[in-house]
Amino acid sequence: MLPPATSSSANSPRPAPAPAPSAAAEAYVALGSNLGDRRAHLEAAFAALDALPGTRLLARSSLYETPPLGPAGQQDYLNAAAALSTTLAPEALLDALLSIEVARGRVRRERWGPRTLDLDLLLHGDTALQTPRLTLPHPAMLGRAFVLAPLCELAPDLVLAGRSLAQHLALLDQAGIRRLAD
Repeated sequence: MLPPATSSSANSPRPAPAPAPSAAAEAYVALGSNLGDRRAHLEAAFAALDALPGTRLLARSSLYETPPLGPAGQQDYLNAAAALSTTLAPEALLDALLSIEVARGRVRRERWGPRTLDLDLLLHGDTALQTPRLTLPHPAMLGRAFVLAPLCELAPDLVLAGRSLAQHLALLDQAGIRRLAD
């Protein structure tokens, strides 16, 4: 037979401890905009990234003006990169990035078409991942100077595919890429 329950806190069961937070990963995000107030879209994105649950903005690059990739007749892009510390899993972070894009008016009409905001998850710690929704590291990043130029401000010595990011950037055509004054 069990002893009768009492109101004493000494006999009350203790609540289960909260689960330990996941270890934070360092993630890198590429930012781009070529519609509307491009600078305002990027500044809002930096703030939104820093406000994500379990996430802190560690560093941000300068802004770069770059020629568009894709259909002709587009305005030049403003591009940047962000370094984050996050406890969000890669696909959860991807979902958060997509929500930030939508909040800034992103509408997906055509591949590589103009956009108010584009946020690409480039790296998430040492995660190598290939799912229908997400490939990490980002499969095209090493061939795009408009991604690597700002990213090299944050992590020039980071090694991918046997070379540092700065070495990968040196191999690319950087014509038309212009760093803007802070």
